[in-house]
Order: sequence, then C-alpha cells, then structure tokens
Amino acid sequence: MRRRLAFAVLPLLALAACQSPEPPAPAPVTVVFFTADSAALDPDAQAIVGQAAALAKSRAGVPVRVRGFAAPDAGAPAFSKALAGLRAQHVADHLAEAGVERSRIRIESRGAVPFDSFPTESRRVEIVIGQ
Repeated sequence: MRRRLAFAVLPLLALAACQSPEPPAPAPVTVVFFTADSAALDPDAQAIVGQAAALAKSRAGVPVRVRGFAAPDAGAPAFSKALAGLRAQHVADHLAEAGVERSRIRIESRGAVPFDSFPTESRRVEIVIGQ
C-alpha cells in the first residue's frame, strides 16, 4: 500500500515543481498631467513626482522611464514631439533633484497621442519604475 501511495504522490510532486512561477508584478506607473501648451510642473504635479521619486529610491538600481506625451491639438508634429520631450525632461529633472540617480532615468518623447475622453489624457508624462 505504501508503495502505491508513493507512486501516486511522486507525479504530483513533480507536477508541482514544474508549475510556472507567478508572473512578475507590473511596473508601477505614475502619471503627471499638464495644462495645454505647457511643460511647467504645478505644485500638485511636483508632489506627484516627489512620491514617484520616493518609490524609485526605495527600489535602488531599478530603471526609471519617463515618457512624455502631447495632445493631438498641440500643433505641428514637431512642436508636439518637442513639447512632450520638454515635459519629460522637466519631470526627469525633478526626479533627479529628489535624489533619483540620473543614470537610471531614460527619457522618451512620444509626441501627440489621441485621447479617449478628455484632452488632458494626452497632456501627460508617465513615470514607469522598473521596466
């Protein structure tokens, strides 16, 4: 009887050992919104970036991507791309001033992107920590 039980349990143990590990948690994303045609960080945006900086500092060595966007009505594509880049640069500068190593920060300018409901959805910077 013990031998049959052992043969019944062994395949289950082997199957359990082959199970794939839990998928990694998605990288935290912090979103900072801007007013039309502006790259200035208002006090609320500065507070949000400060919170993201604290999270980034608690995850030492993890990369930080700062992605800038603009609304489709921002103007010519070159202007939209430049505005999105300037927004991302200002956020990256604020992260660095808050103690995040510049070597960990990668800036991306996405330019104009469509929005679902409100233009402010496109006037944003996303801070992605750990991806």
